[in-house]
Amino acid sequence: MTHPFLDRAELRTRVRQALDDFLRQRRSRLAEIELEALAPVADAIEALVVQGGKRLRPAFAYWGYRGAGGADDDAVVAAVAALELVQASALIHDDVMDGSETRRGEPAVHRRFATLHTRAGWRGDPDGFGTAAAILLGDLCLVWSDEMLHSSGLGADTLARARPVFDEMRTEVTIGQYLDVQTQATGDTSTARASLVARFKSAKYTIERPLLLGAAIAGAPEELNKAYEGYGLPLGEAFQLRDDVLGVFGDPVVTGKPAGDDLREGKRTYLVAAAMEDGGADDAWKLLGDPELDAAGVARLRGVIVGSGALDRTERRIADLTAEALGALDGAHLTAEAREVLTGLAQAATQRTV
Repeated sequence: MTHPFLDRAELRTRVRQALDDFLRQRRSRLAEIELEALAPVADAIEALVVQGGKRLRPAFAYWGYRGAGGADDDAVVAAVAALELVQASALIHDDVMDGSETRRGEPAVHRRFATLHTRAGWRGDPDGFGTAAAILLGDLCLVWSDEMLHSSGLGADTLARARPVFDEMRTEVTIGQYLDVQTQATGDTSTARASLVARFKSAKYTIERPLLLGAAIAGAPEELNKAYEGYGLPLGEAFQLRDDVLGVFGDPVVTGKPAGDDLREGKRTYLVAAAMEDGGADDAWKLLGDPELDAAGVARLRGVIVGSGALDRTERRIADLTAEALGALDGAHLTAEAREVLTGLAQAATQRTV
């Protein structure tokens, strides 16, 4: 029989319930201000935060806490659920910066509000309204992440330990997003630059910082923090590399994003950088970043990436980083059940299809 705390589905359910409870309270506050105008804001955030997501960040934070000997606690679940609001903020802003049309198979937030503007027959530019609304909703999610952490029920001393990790994580992901935009603007195609962007845009706030947040809540010793860093950073980079592969080769029915979207957006990912290093003279690269790139163009660029050996190179790096991460847990003083779950989460993070 599966141990109840090894059931990831149960934890996802509890995280979803915590988010649902928190956002219901925030909806009431918005209704007090202006029900008709702000109901779409509550609807959009709930659709993104409550209905979707793999809940990996709360899972890593929760098991970082449990691995340090922390006992199960609903307040801890509510605290780590706040990470989903940080994620929502990043996704909303990312989709604006990338010009993405969809997110998880539904219209991206900026497209959702552009459509609202058009259907209501309001004045001005629908796309401009959608972009402005999405920026503000992303900011609101970041503000609410702070509120959710502080209203979770954790004690003042525990919050004081957790707060620096939470703040550093939010700084890092914001800087990582800027580095991503700046890298595309400069056209830097080095794998070193791609790895730097991946580390700060995704790796640290997806796995390393959530683990350290859980450890801080539990009051973990420095030795365990070091083990979590050794596990979390390479695994987070492997997670982002898998995301890069899916952005080019993923099935849109599964990923919820159009096929080859990263190629249309011209993203200088590790996968693309590796292909340019090994097959950079191909004329097909002039198609990278073309927003009108069709299926034939996507297929051509995919062929160059595969032919250069970059896909195999990226898969090997994912495997190497995952092995490095798991090796960091060897000898670490953490609970047996946490070790088992963290091993399983490593596989889930790097072998996923979405």
